[in-house]
Amino acid sequence: MNLVWSALVIAVAATLAVTAMLLVRRGAPEGSRFVDGDRASGVFGVLATGFSVLLGFVVFLAFESYDASRAGAEQEAVVLSQQVETAQFLGSPAAAELTGELVCYGRSVVHTEWPRAQSGDQGDQINPWGVELFRTIKTVQPRTASEQEAYGKWMDETSDREGARIDRIHGAVGVIPAPLWVVLLLISVVVFVFMLFFADPAEGAVAQGVLMGSVATVVVSMLLLIAFLDSPFHEGIGGVRPAAMERTLRIIDASLQAVGENVPLPCDARGAPAS
Repeated sequence: MNLVWSALVIAVAATLAVTAMLLVRRGAPEGSRFVDGDRASGVFGVLATGFSVLLGFVVFLAFESYDASRAGAEQEAVVLSQQVETAQFLGSPAAAELTGELVCYGRSVVHTEWPRAQSGDQGDQINPWGVELFRTIKTVQPRTASEQEAYGKWMDETSDREGARIDRIHGAVGVIPAPLWVVLLLISVVVFVFMLFFADPAEGAVAQGVLMGSVATVVVSMLLLIAFLDSPFHEGIGGVRPAAMERTLRIIDASLQAVGENVPLPCDARGAPAS
């Protein structure tokens, strides 16, 4: 959800809440429907405190998932570039094959996995180039000391890359369970209804509108923030984008050209297998 839609949702919610308050205010007795305003305020304070504590924990949980996805995407790109360097020490023809498959892996992440993550269709689907990399490395028989060292390093980097990928795609499915969303929405409704009982015709319409509008704005804004953090893969401000992988692919292409390496790629520009 971009900023324009978010601002529109907040404005509509606040307008509806203020309208409801002003309508209820017409038939409310002076001094609100509560005989003891201090006691009612105390109850509302307990309700608001409990809601804010729950919101705080949920925001923290959603931000942890968001940050893990962002960090995983960056780490995956870094390890990919490191594996390209390591592949050059594994001898021919495996070096060229692994390099080409790594580039295809990166392209597949950008053009295939990212759209799936945005639409929520990633699921348990694997990257096909990860399988090809495994098949190719199985054919490598390191002989020299440098090849043996590179082979061991490759295995470590593969584990790091796969771990980073798991962190990246973990946030695509969201971490906030449906029952928790139900509870948040239910408490939000309770807060709004409770606020309507503070309707007081003795107070000015502007003061009553600000009273309800400010509460509605804060609550709806927090719910939108949780929804934003729970779905980090989207276009617009703050969304996790494949910028790190795109930058890594450009650096790999430039580096290979600088050293005069002409690596045949088994895929097209979008990472799909070449026919």
